Amino acid sequence: MMRPLPNSTEASLGRAIEALGGERFEVTLYQWLARCYEIDNTTMLAYFQNRAPEVLFTQSMQPRVHDQIFSTYLAGAYLVDPFYTLHLERAPAGLYRMQDIAPDHFQRNEYYATYYRATTLVDEIAYVAYSAEGVSVHIGLGRDAASGRRFSPRDIAEAERITPIVCGLIAQNWASLKSGGDFNDEALLDVLIAELRAVHDIALSPRQAQIALMILRGHSSVSIALRLEISAQTVKVFRKQLYRKCAISSQAELFSLVMPLLSQKLA
Repeated sequence: MMRPLPNSTEASLGRAIEALGGERFEVTLYQWLARCYEIDNTTMLAYFQNRAPEVLFTQSMQPRVHDQIFSTYLAGAYLVDPFYTLHLERAPAGLYRMQDIAPDHFQRNEYYATYYRATTLVDEIAYVAYSAEGVSVHIGLGRDAASGRRFSPRDIAEAERITPIVCGLIAQNWASLKSGGDFNDEALLDVLIAELRAVHDIALSPRQAQIALMILRGHSSVSIALRLEISAQTVKVFRKQLYRKCAISSQAELFSLVMPLLSQKLA
């Protein structure tokens, strides 16, 4: 049996329900969630099939959390974000924690170094729900430099307990959002291959492009091998071929080469 919510939390939830479809929904939703467990910040985003994400609402005590959300994240960095990957893969609605979905070398990749570290986030969870065809809404909730603390097991348990309520509210409130097209990883690889050829006269094979994208997302050679069901040695061969064709020698250089192309085409 679900444990009853405290009275003040129930009242806050009631206000969020009353605000459905109105201008104050995001604020009241955040206020309710903040009563359920301690939160330093929120980033509410809608991901689409045919355009860049839309920021629905942000709130933080630490200004650096959202300093680059428009200039860097929406400009193209979202393409290698683990939460965007959930959207592309049509992950089931529910609660996800960054540490559980991030690739094994996420903290070593250039996206983490140039964007994520600057947010000061030390822990992040997100409710993911689908409000319309081709649209996923993510309610990201974080701990950052304001507290310097990660979510406790009790926090995560509370967050999981209310997941059906949050996902239901998301689906109801943002049902009017629209998205066309059918964008997926295969389409992203097609763009990457075409842009590298058109701009730099670099001809990558589909496999080389696939490995390039996985490197940018923070996967190690072992992780790539497991996902593609090939040997780690084969991955290393493809990686050497990729770097040689692109005339680069590091993941940072790959990021600098590829991301501007994807950003200009897809952002």
